[in-house]
Amino acid sequence: MINSSWRAPKGDVPVLISEDIVISQPAKILNFLRKQKYNADYELSAKQGADTLAYIALLEEKLFPALLHTFWVEAENYCSVTKPWFASRIAFPLSLYLPGKMSREALNRILLTRGGPPLYSLTEVEAQIYRDAKECLNLLSKRLGTTQFFFGDTPTTLDAFVFGFLAPIYKVCFPRVQLQEHLKQLPNLCRFCDDILTCYFRLTVSGHSPGGQDMADANLQKLTQLVNKESNLIEKMDDNLRKSPQHPPRKLTMLKLAAGGEESPLNRLSP
Repeated sequence: MINSSWRAPKGDVPVLISEDIVISQPAKILNFLRKQKYNADYELSAKQGADTLAYIALLEEKLFPALLHTFWVEAENYCSVTKPWFASRIAFPLSLYLPGKMSREALNRILLTRGGPPLYSLTEVEAQIYRDAKECLNLLSKRLGTTQFFFGDTPTTLDAFVFGFLAPIYKVCFPRVQLQEHLKQLPNLCRFCDDILTCYFRLTVSGHSPGGQDMADANLQKLTQLVNKESNLIEKMDDNLRKSPQHPPRKLTMLKLAAGGEESPLNRLSP
């Protein structure tokens, strides 16, 4: 499974590679896994299966645009959290280019899918997508009710989809948090996220128990600050180079990625 956009063949993640088969997009990956007899929905009725598809479509239409905007378009969130966070996980020099590209693609997607009459300005589009997102959260909260998962005591595909949308909103510390504030007013959805994190994500990346979360958060904050400083230094160096006399720029002719999924160096630069 590839979850880094710079490693994916077309830049879309997640990507599942099984032997010679390359599958992207969550829905296609789930269909492939079902054919391999991996299915979390065996015990659902036909009506519950239809409800699953309906709610997934609701998430994609109503909540996803606001999630894109929160991470990639809202300037303060993007500059202080999203950009340094993603750049720290991408190999140089792609780390200088890909976050900006992903931000532009997110804005274009929002404008193409949600712009147009009667929403003529970006401000109007933003207001509408956040209204839709809050309405979607309210519907999810009402559907979940007091049950542990959406269809009882066992998680299904819908629970995985909902958690994938809610967890980033719930856990990431952004400067601008209007969607997070609304989510925290819905205690059953917050409890839903906490239960899944406790049951299925007990260990952090460093292998510590949830008790070490404060340390992990502190390390992430230090890493973010370091990446921000490095980014500022690179920008200053770039400005100095533009202002100083210099030889004609060298042309990049080949960029090869090493096999094995490792972060690859720039193998060859030639004039």
